[in-house]
Amino acid sequence: MKYLVWISRIIVGVLFIISGLIKLNDPMGFSFKLEEYFSPGVLDLPFLTPLALAISIFVVIVEVILGILLLIGFKPKFTVWSLLLMIVFFTFLTFYSAYFNKVTDCGCFGDAVKLTPWESFTKDVILLVFILILFFGRKYITPLFSSKINWIVGGVSLLACALFANHVLAHLPSVDFRPYKIGANIQEGMSVPENAPKPVYEYAWRFKVGGEEKIYVTEGDYPTVDGEFIDVETTQIQAGYEPPIHDFTIEQEGQDYAAELLEEDKLVMVIAYDMAKSNLEAFEGVAEVTAKAKQNGYKVIGMSASSSDMAQKIINTYGLDFEFYFTDETTLKTIVRSNPAILVLSKGTIQQKVHYNDFEELEF
Repeated sequence: MKYLVWISRIIVGVLFIISGLIKLNDPMGFSFKLEEYFSPGVLDLPFLTPLALAISIFVVIVEVILGILLLIGFKPKFTVWSLLLMIVFFTFLTFYSAYFNKVTDCGCFGDAVKLTPWESFTKDVILLVFILILFFGRKYITPLFSSKINWIVGGVSLLACALFANHVLAHLPSVDFRPYKIGANIQEGMSVPENAPKPVYEYAWRFKVGGEEKIYVTEGDYPTVDGEFIDVETTQIQAGYEPPIHDFTIEQEGQDYAAELLEEDKLVMVIAYDMAKSNLEAFEGVAEVTAKAKQNGYKVIGMSASSSDMAQKIINTYGLDFEFYFTDETTLKTIVRSNPAILVLSKGTIQQKVHYNDFEELEF
């Protein structure tokens, strides 16, 4: 039992630290995932939506700290009980999401590792088994250091997590796992390879044969049946290849200009996914930076999911000399974790991407 506890201790501790640090690198992204869980179509807890970012930061820091406390063996009773309660809650959540197909990605490892709902649930069940081993064998969890050193390690870890969270929120994630990272080409991200796997569908054909209804299942071919066709039910049994970027548009009055604009040699994108939630003072910096960009031969566009009236109000208020195009809000949130933010592209390749706190770092 002692060795089993040690193995479980290492596996659980390391996984919690890795999972927590990946999400701590992008707490804003995890908060978007929590908002999805809080939505009326999932858990129906809309009153928690304004608290999503605070909850996100708290949860990921707790995740990292519990992993560290487990590895150093500090406060084992508190640590194991906390781990057990957390994993029971997340196991319920991932089962609910998988069974009712509510959230397609739990966000357990941020954008670094994508898991299907059932993969997330399976991962949590395995972790639950390891944590139960720790729970029943917690007497074997002994501290690695003295109480004083353990307190120091715990305190320094907490402070480091808080400082790192503050840094990535005031700037951008230190490591970008998304398909819109610097150096990525948007057109390439939207392309589908010729040999990419295609989706597989199952067709359940219903016929009336000899006065009775019968079902014939095929993978596409119309069955040869001597009877009267009633209807057919289609089910996807295997997903096909989905490109990393599959929902990118730059629309104006219902027309998509993405293909044309992504061919520009010098393109600046001002992104504000929701102007009602934007840091409005930052648009003063946007006006200054974009004016400089235009002087240097760049085409400047805005991208937002807000209404054209709202966009025009921002343009008039801050003297912006460019037009806004419509893009899906989720897409804009995925592109950059700042509202507003600026991207610099050349023929669809992202060369610079900055938070509104870092506009002075842009080079034109």
